Amino acid sequence: MSEDRDLAEVLDLLSDEYARAILAATSTEPMTAKALSEHCDASLPTIYRRIERLQEHDLVDERVRIDGDGHHRDVYSARLEAFSLELDDGSYESDLETTDRDPIHEEDTVDRLTRMWEDL
Repeated sequence: MSEDRDLAEVLDLLSDEYARAILAATSTEPMTAKALSEHCDASLPTIYRRIERLQEHDLVDERVRIDGDGHHRDVYSARLEAFSLELDDGSYESDLETTDRDPIHEEDTVDRLTRMWEDL
């Protein structure tokens, strides 16, 4: 991060208990907003606000998951891999690492669509 403002925004976001809970939960498996609401014991509007802020900093991915019964749902997965902060000669250096991992494999979606089509 090059700007102090970005650092302040990320630090503020990571200091939020709901944002941290969302990141922790979605780092193990993609989750819907409803599941996150239950997991974090927070209202859906609170979850959506935090997800929006996490997306602004590219810390969470949003994907569409198609269930076996044909329903589709937005699911979220964490992209944050590491965040570091160093103080060196009177200035802060921060590094934010995200991952490109894709826990919702596109092949799975294609396979599901194929199965649904074949079942018609």
